[in-house]
Amino acid sequence: MSRVGASASLGNRRQIVHNAPGDGNVMPPTGAAVNYFAHGLRFIDRPLFLAGTAVPDWLSVVDRRMRMRHRLVAPVADSSGSPAAEVAAGVLQHLDDDQYFHRCRAFVEISGTLAVAFRDRLPGTSDYRPGVLGHITSELLLDGVLIERDPGRLEQYYEAMAGVDAFAVQEAVNGMARGGTTEGLVEMVSQFCQRRFLGDYVDPERLLYRLNQVMRRIKLASLPDEVLPVIERGRELVEPRVSELLGWTPPEPDEIFGRTVESPEERTESQ
Repeated sequence: MSRVGASASLGNRRQIVHNAPGDGNVMPPTGAAVNYFAHGLRFIDRPLFLAGTAVPDWLSVVDRRMRMRHRLVAPVADSSGSPAAEVAAGVLQHLDDDQYFHRCRAFVEISGTLAVAFRDRLPGTSDYRPGVLGHITSELLLDGVLIERDPGRLEQYYEAMAGVDAFAVQEAVNGMARGGTTEGLVEMVSQFCQRRFLGDYVDPERLLYRLNQVMRRIKLASLPDEVLPVIERGRELVEPRVSELLGWTPPEPDEIFGRTVESPEERTESQ
């Protein structure tokens, strides 16, 4: 079975939307993550695809031994529209996003600048890894900027995710992951929807709290409040380069699934 999809030319990068049902365009191979909202915000009308865009990050929490490899996932993304095909297509989208994002000039420059800034504010010990910090913080800040620009879409993101059949997602993942299987993904999806932590990325202090959760998970020391200016500076660096970081231009806040949402004033006038 071949992997198919739809693509649109966007600047120097082709925007890849994998496995659009019924589309016969064969897509180029993909590589590996930005983060939850940036990966999924274009796909809230395809809930299982949306869940697939989150799977690699969910697995990093549930079972870090499990990996989504292109050669194992691609055959499942067969454009059939089945639950497994939709999940697989979302995973491939995530992999492609990461392949672009981590190689693009904007990411290299921003994450490098943040790494130096973290290094200047932290003790010179192995308890901190400034390069890793610059990388992770750049990703979280990108989500934060996107969410602040379009908070309504974050609500739709969570609504769509809450309607996903988590058992179908888990079954699909177990059928194509490398490194074993898991029974913990169903609970992970539930907790993800309940905790709604993505909104915390908008505020520097709350983002630092979430960043420290990541630090603990990867067995690095928690960061002090002294790094808050680095986070604030990082946001200033990310904001003007969002489209460059993504490789595509985010939809306008009022554009939902191709239609314009009326403002409260417009709705009142039409009544």
